Amino acid sequence: MASPPLKGLDSLASVQRVLRERRAAQEAAEAAERERLARLARERNLFAQTVGAVHAMPDRGLAQVPRPRPTPEPRSRERDEQAVLAQALSDDFDVDSLLETDEDLSFRRPALPPQVLTKLRRGQWSIQAQLDLHGLRSDEARETLAAFLQDCQLRGKRCVRVVHGKGHGSPGKEGVLRVKVRRWLVQRDEVLAFVQATPVQGGAGALVVLLQG
Repeated sequence: MASPPLKGLDSLASVQRVLRERRAAQEAAEAAERERLARLARERNLFAQTVGAVHAMPDRGLAQVPRPRPTPEPRSRERDEQAVLAQALSDDFDVDSLLETDEDLSFRRPALPPQVLTKLRRGQWSIQAQLDLHGLRSDEARETLAAFLQDCQLRGKRCVRVVHGKGHGSPGKEGVLRVKVRRWLVQRDEVLAFVQATPVQGGAGALVVLLQG
């Protein structure tokens, strides 16, 4: 007959335990919220002490004038200019009359002393940029060379190397690009001189080019 009261006491103890756990969880949540608010208050006080009083700026009734947008870059015009520069390099230009009569067919502007070619051959000018035209068709090589020379001049590069290949894979073993690159370079005003590269720099398959500063 005493069993039912004991069961009821167990149920009451279980309910009390659940209530205590809930109250403890609520108290923990309230404590965390108080700590968060206290931290925010400390941060606001620190900001106020550092910056000082903050006041809204008075409305002076100024009109909201939209600022002008930056001028778009003329990319299309630049491409057109590069195309014109490339087309200006003719494959039919008579370059032989302008080349030196040495075995390497070097070139220099008449205003430059012959010593310029000697210094280029000896590597006294450090090569600052390089262009490799291997595998390009004639039209591609011409456009690529024109863009390369223009970019080098804009960046202040004075001595560059242009690799055109020796032409061993060309019909008749004659280097097509080897001949055309010389013609194209002579027609460029920024090209002051060029010589065949040394064996270490590519030999008959490359040119060392001096550009105008």
